[in-house]
Amino acid sequence: MFRRVHTSVAPELDVGTFRQSTSLLLSEDLHGFHFETNGILAEQVQGAERRAQFAQTLSISHSLGKFTIFGEIWHFSQPFEKGNTVGNLWAVSRALRKNLVVDAGFNRGLTKTSTRWEAFAGFTYLLPHRLWLGRPGFQP
Repeated sequence: MFRRVHTSVAPELDVGTFRQSTSLLLSEDLHGFHFETNGILAEQVQGAERRAQFAQTLSISHSLGKFTIFGEIWHFSQPFEKGNTVGNLWAVSRALRKNLVVDAGFNRGLTKTSTRWEAFAGFTYLLPHRLWLGRPGFQP
């Protein structure tokens, strides 16, 4: 269960800005492919009115040499618009080092209330050392 302490005045694309949410995440590796499916329940707030938002995602990734290809189809209900947003996302990533991964891709909305096209690029950097000490006697 997640609850936001502060939210931006600008809504998030397609899915709205949730106040609190909960997620069910399932994943499995099968024949060199990684599968993930997610179920999300979020609370949308507009003024004094609150409504439930439901979402589902299915993603599949596969390594090809030094690269990983990733595809996802997703759905979010839009409770205040009485509609749904659906799209698919495609990305490629490459680990430049054990602690540095770069990625890029695009998202294509499939319904008239979805953002039509989005492109993105980014990186993930895993810090080589802990920023804080764990509890005494605790070993992850």
